[in-house]
Amino acid sequence: MSKTILITGASSGIGKATAKIFAKHGYDLIITGRRENKLNVLAEKLSSKYVVKVLPLAFDIRDIKAVKKAVVKIESSNHKIDILLNNAGLAKGFDPIHEGNLDDWETMIDTNLKGLLYMSRLIIPAMVKRKKGHVINIASTAGKEVYPKGNVYCATKHGVDALTKAMRIDLHKYGIRVSQVAPGHVESTEFALVRFDGDEDKSKIYKDFVPTNSKDIAKIIYFIASQPKHVNIQDVLVMGTQQANSNFIDRSGRH
Repeated sequence: MSKTILITGASSGIGKATAKIFAKHGYDLIITGRRENKLNVLAEKLSSKYVVKVLPLAFDIRDIKAVKKAVVKIESSNHKIDILLNNAGLAKGFDPIHEGNLDDWETMIDTNLKGLLYMSRLIIPAMVKRKKGHVINIASTAGKEVYPKGNVYCATKHGVDALTKAMRIDLHKYGIRVSQVAPGHVESTEFALVRFDGDEDKSKIYKDFVPTNSKDIAKIIYFIASQPKHVNIQDVLVMGTQQANSNFIDRSGRH
């Protein structure tokens, strides 16, 4: 019997790469995001290539009413979710705290924290009832240490780190594994483009070093999920070789 993974933020980047690798290994998918067309294209591609079931659901995880409607659709489809990948997240703006844009702050807090909480609150009870399941949160090196002008984004990812630990304490007695991946810089995503409001020049932040890419992170996520049920890889901190931490990067070239 095939397993099912629900991936938030699946229309691009890490979420899209993860959908591909899980489909390749025979998982049915529930892929969510805001861009319906991209989700539908991905669903069609994966379902035909790997002969798996793919349910695309377009909604904004910041909207609790929309999340509830999506969960109703999931329940009516009779999917039993084995893995919840809380991947959707973003950074907006790159300003010192006294110059920050309040709308950017609201967007990051609503997406990175509240959206993750909404999805978790509505999906996890079924896992508790079945006494099985796996929650994997996408955190960040920004949740381990701060960096200049990262203030509110760092705060939200520190929140994800804390929530992951707290969720594990609450859920381990039900046989539910809770893990997280905390990547540093990751290319083949829209992270930088979103942070800089679509400014392509500003978003070229990887031109002088080699970071990890979305496929690298997807492979790690699959590795975490594919362990035997008595093994829980709780936290993976991963960066490219040229990145020592959030503040020290060898920018001497892509080598």
